[in-house]
Amino acid sequence: MARTNVPDVRLVQNNQFPKYSVTVDWLLLPDGTLDDTQALATAVIVALGTNALASDDDLLPDPDSTDRAGWWGDLDAELIWNGWPIGSKLWLLRRSKIEPASSQRGSTLVRVENYIRQAIQPFVDRKICSAFDVWVTRVSDQRIDALVRIYRGPGREIELRYAVLWDAMVS
Repeated sequence: MARTNVPDVRLVQNNQFPKYSVTVDWLLLPDGTLDDTQALATAVIVALGTNALASDDDLLPDPDSTDRAGWWGDLDAELIWNGWPIGSKLWLLRRSKIEPASSQRGSTLVRVENYIRQAIQPFVDRKICSAFDVWVTRVSDQRIDALVRIYRGPGREIELRYAVLWDAMVS
């Protein structure tokens, strides 16, 4: 029986500062087949960790660059494999300060939450999961934590935790 929509790799994320990392490994079961038990979590980690194409009106992190990023695999994704453009715009915040709601650009917390929601919504639209929740919290001058909970109907929910770190200090 052929398997569809199952990733070939499993991603493991380490959120421990200062050694943040994402490792990619082929995880095999004792019978030699690929471990696909974390397929949805892996797909969401890829979506959040891949740079989405910036819109023409998005403010890019480097004012001297015109690189709107994106992933080459998104080209004709829907036509070729019934896919969708993956990724998040979290990369746009790379050089930003963590700003309050009163700032000209608005709250960085809200932007982080919105970028996460935009990246995960296609999973609901295509009925890969039934719903999701996102909680975003500023835990220090240089760090925002995000908790993503993904629901799969009657199945047990999946929780993913992210620590988004900033180099710039807010005054």
